[in-house]
Amino acid sequence: MALFKNIIGLIFLLLMQVSCSSDDNATPSLSAPLALNPSDITQNSFVANWAGVKDAQSYVLDVSSDIDFTSFVEGYQALSVNGIYTVVDNLSPSTSYYYRVRAVNGTAESSNSMVISLTTEIPDGSVLKELTQDFFIGTIVQSNRMTGMHHEVINREFSSITAEYEMKMNIMYPSEGVYDWTASDAIVNYAVENKLNIHGHALVWHNATPNWVENFSGTDAEFETMLEEYVKTVVTRYKGKITSWDVVNEAFNDGSGTYRNSVFYQRMGASFISKCFQWAREADPDVLLFYNDYNMCSDQTKRDAVFSMVDDLISNSVAIDGVGYQMHIAYNWPAKKDIQDATQDILDRNLKVHYAELDIRANPNNDQSTLTDARSLELKTKYKEIAELYTALPTVNKYALTIWGLKDNESWLLDFHGHIDWPLLYNNNFEEKDAYYGVLEGLVK
Repeated sequence: MALFKNIIGLIFLLLMQVSCSSDDNATPSLSAPLALNPSDITQNSFVANWAGVKDAQSYVLDVSSDIDFTSFVEGYQALSVNGIYTVVDNLSPSTSYYYRVRAVNGTAESSNSMVISLTTEIPDGSVLKELTQDFFIGTIVQSNRMTGMHHEVINREFSSITAEYEMKMNIMYPSEGVYDWTASDAIVNYAVENKLNIHGHALVWHNATPNWVENFSGTDAEFETMLEEYVKTVVTRYKGKITSWDVVNEAFNDGSGTYRNSVFYQRMGASFISKCFQWAREADPDVLLFYNDYNMCSDQTKRDAVFSMVDDLISNSVAIDGVGYQMHIAYNWPAKKDIQDATQDILDRNLKVHYAELDIRANPNNDQSTLTDARSLELKTKYKEIAELYTALPTVNKYALTIWGLKDNESWLLDFHGHIDWPLLYNNNFEEKDAYYGVLEGLVK
């Protein structure tokens, strides 16, 4: 029995020695840290956080301004940190940053944590147009809404304007042979005086056709001559002042993608589109020419028809520079991927993208009597999403992001849908809403 105990004891001592030797010399296997969301984000700094790792003696932090970590913020490449957080400072405001962390024990180092992203705060007093250096940020105007607070907000925040309805055929050409430039001249002169870009909207639209055109008594050939004269007259009048035009607006039916049975289609067939584009180009070789339509992110059949038409224009060397998507959407629709997919159709043709007529319904189901805090934040999220999507486009494909109105009680949506809504960036008192800050945040690259 004594011999047995001695043998067991000897084995135990040997095992202890092996164990101790192993503990002294083995390199520990370290798990990647769990990177946590940053805290205390300011214009110039943030606190990077992560969960501790068993056996870690320290940590290594990388901070970059690109998600692939091809370059590093000065002082933050493999920065050694004794702890589970550190302040990252000397940063630029309104800038996206990314960080990752690794655990260290002696010469052992774990793999990288997941990458955490953040954007430093926007400086106090920032305005929309300061964050849109490679495209225009726009709003709409009426000739009697260009003074007072309208004037102040337009010139503080925006770099481009569009006439809401006063540069359409029924306003500018109310009777045969007689043009009325009163409102359109006022709007264009206002833009010139205030150094604002102006987008022309719209030369041809079935819903803004004067009665005399709808009931045109001449032949089809005379109708075409009349339309050519109108397009060239308008574009020539504002040559060098208006930088872009929606040449044709909403020429296709929803769902079927067939051509609308407008008077223009009845008299000239589908060729009225290509001819209007050609006449506009002849009148102003430098102006940007757009086709504009709605439901383009949700109606695949309609979108296919539109781009079939666009492809025909391109293949026949008819000038078209871009496509406008009327972004009359809702806080919960359409999905981000649908917007991206629809936008890709424009990018694939190397045309300019105009997110036109952007307003976002906060009350599409008429189930809200007031704009609740929760719905206001949902609206902010959607506005931020749209601004982020547009900002991320290649610079060569950007033209403008145009908000369709300033304050909620002036939105066309109220009359169109017949109930209360809060679809714009400002409340009835011209005070910025959460939606405004959503756009502001979304414009940050």
